[in-house]
Amino acid sequence: MASQSTRLAAGTSRRLYATFTQRPSPPKSHLHAPLPQSSFPQGYVLTGVHAGVKKDASKLDLAVVLSTTPRGSTSAAACFTKNAFQAAPVLVNSTAKATEGGQEETLVMSTGVIGQNLPISKILSSISSSAVSSSLSSSFTSWENTAKAFMTTDTFPKLRSRTFKIGGREYRMAGMDKGAGMIHPNMGPASTFDAPRQLHATLLGLILTDAAVTPRSLQSALTYAVDRSFNSISVDGDMSTNDSVYLLANGAAAPENDASAVICEEKTPEAFDTFRAELTAFAADLAQLVVRDGEGATKFVTVTVKGAPTYRDAHAIASRISTSALVKTALYGEDANWGRILAATGSVPLSPSAVTGKPVAINPTTVSVTIVPADGTPALPVLVNGEPEKVDEVRAKEIMVQDEFEIVVDLEMGEAEAKYWTCDFSYEYVSINGDYRS
Repeated sequence: MASQSTRLAAGTSRRLYATFTQRPSPPKSHLHAPLPQSSFPQGYVLTGVHAGVKKDASKLDLAVVLSTTPRGSTSAAACFTKNAFQAAPVLVNSTAKATEGGQEETLVMSTGVIGQNLPISKILSSISSSAVSSSLSSSFTSWENTAKAFMTTDTFPKLRSRTFKIGGREYRMAGMDKGAGMIHPNMGPASTFDAPRQLHATLLGLILTDAAVTPRSLQSALTYAVDRSFNSISVDGDMSTNDSVYLLANGAAAPENDASAVICEEKTPEAFDTFRAELTAFAADLAQLVVRDGEGATKFVTVTVKGAPTYRDAHAIASRISTSALVKTALYGEDANWGRILAATGSVPLSPSAVTGKPVAINPTTVSVTIVPADGTPALPVLVNGEPEKVDEVRAKEIMVQDEFEIVVDLEMGEAEAKYWTCDFSYEYVSINGDYRS
């Protein structure tokens, strides 16, 4: 884009650029629709109420979820932020197993402005109130209200459910999450260390299933799934202090006293692999809702890096492309600027060779970049084996104006592949975050 300079009174100059017409975010009503009651897992009751955390009394701000199966029958797994400044709920939950009494059976999560305390007296009062006890149920309305209570700057409640089969038995899985800004999670299993206690955050997720899974296997499945879902999204590249995803499995749909129905990574590997695959696909669906609702976002973009030496290499490059401010602003400008994609790709150091132990470098002469529209029309190669293609700018614009498309980077260095989901940077994102506390 052409620019020019203008002389200011103080003797300095300021560049003047052409401005873009501000675009509204695409419609999201199709992302929030009633789900069949039969797709929700058995053995859970839940609700969303107003506890007084939010000033607007019409806004739900407290979610309560309860497994109704016998005590000790529910397995739990969690992945927490790896940010050194971990929020209080993360620290509490990561040590829950070491406590006595009822705390080890309770998980908490919160969100909000970092450093501002929650009105804990209002929350405790609401939890024990009749408003909660009388509204706990397994109805779709209760599931939806619980998802609504998760929301902050979200524009719609993020709720999904599905059924799946393992060994001929039908199980169900449902979940909700929240997040629209401060989204670039990097979560893993619980770890305990001394860290400054900052409060509140952004990416919160909860997944419930009525399958029976051993605790160790449940954690293994969640860790794998999170790495390929919630750890593969970015709205703005900022990791929160409180990112948390919980997974509960209460076994309500499994036959009683049937050890063969309990999913275990070591004892029932085929059943475990099926469960992990179902969980990963489900978690990816939930995670993508966060990006689709990204603050001010007008584009939903899948970044696929393939032909990498290892999955970690592919994932790191996809992450770098997805968080590049220059790439994200080009997406908003609907500009097929492959140079920015290459710059981001080349800035990532690859893993040392498993054979020689020496650093591995990307070979620029084998890299290809392709833009793939979501409407099924032909893809557009913009770089092939390191050589720029003569791009049909009209065709490029036809793809870039779409709300959704994919960027594929092929390194041709191996077999590994990873996906990331990101969005563009818009004027609205700056506006939302410029006055977030006001």
